[in-house]
Amino acid sequence: MELKTVRVEPDAKPKKTDVKKINELLEKNESVILYFDRDNSHKDLLELQDYYEAEGKSFYMREIKYGLSENEYMYEVHIL
Repeated sequence: MELKTVRVEPDAKPKKTDVKKINELLEKNESVILYFDRDNSHKDLLELQDYYEAEGKSFYMREIKYGLSENEYMYEVHIL
């Protein structure tokens, strides 16, 4: 499963990451906070949640609005 990380610049394209890279981060740290782009489907993020909860991890996700427009948001994911 590939997910898009948050954009650094508004006109830039989001970079991609996958579960393998996230697992590598979790091996180094016991908790990780990640920011995902609005281009990800909510369904994919729920699949990510199911994956980590099946692994016995705690998974928290929320939508962060950073502007007044409807499309100015990102997803924050905290995995413990």
